[in-house]
Amino acid sequence: MANTTDNKLKRKGMGAKASRRLSNFVIYVILILITVIWLFPFFGIVMESFKIDTQAMDGELFPKQWGFDNYIRLFKETDFIKWFINTAIMGVATAVFQTFFVLAMSYTLSRLRFKGRKALMNLMLILGMFPGFLTMILIYKVFSDLGLTMQMAPVGLVIVYCASSGMGYYVSKGFFDTIPKTLDEAARVDGATRWQVFYKVIMPLSGSIIIYTILMGFMAPWGDFMMASYIIHENSAGMSVAVGMYEWLSKTMLNSHYTMFCAAGVVVAIPVVAVFLALQKYYVEGVTGGAVKG
Repeated sequence: MANTTDNKLKRKGMGAKASRRLSNFVIYVILILITVIWLFPFFGIVMESFKIDTQAMDGELFPKQWGFDNYIRLFKETDFIKWFINTAIMGVATAVFQTFFVLAMSYTLSRLRFKGRKALMNLMLILGMFPGFLTMILIYKVFSDLGLTMQMAPVGLVIVYCASSGMGYYVSKGFFDTIPKTLDEAARVDGATRWQVFYKVIMPLSGSIIIYTILMGFMAPWGDFMMASYIIHENSAGMSVAVGMYEWLSKTMLNSHYTMFCAAGVVVAIPVVAVFLALQKYYVEGVTGGAVKG
């Protein structure tokens, strides 16, 4: 009787393992298919960038003739290097200032209790629901008067990216909420000021959320087009890569610049992908660590 029961349990265990293996296999197949579908457009862009023929969308996935002509034209015949430098500078500046503003605001809302705190949090939450382009006309007028448009647009755009960044405190505040407040209290008892507690006690424990915030700030200027195009206003000296490359998609330039546009897309993707892959571990830790109820 005991042997019969053991055999039944073994068969159930083997059936459960087989079922798990089958379900895992199906999940992996689905994930691989999704990955292939998702990466296919990027693969097509890379292939287009190596085509000698500059004609747009000839229906061929693989180049008939391979070459680096598009990359050579990109760096010799256009202002792409200037656009790339502008965007890189904006990315670094935005990452630095935005990280400070976001972390300072998040720490304040996480640790301090003051009158109007809840109202301030709710106000920032509501304001964050409105799209940024609603203020584009006013921003352009102010920046135009200050001389922060056209060739000085990178400076103006950094201000735009950083000005309201404190309202994006949600993830960072959730992360700070997970750090015991007893550390702050112990440091305060030892005579530390609030600022010293912030950068000497809390910041060393917040590496993942700091890198997450830096990554978000660095990536913002690379993909922004609407606000950047409005502030830059077709001035090549102050263009970002997104605005400059978009001009190549016009009806008059598409056929002659399409493959070069693909080459520029590959070059632009390199720093963003490299930074993201290098900091991916901390990005995931920052997101999951801040995904708590604040």
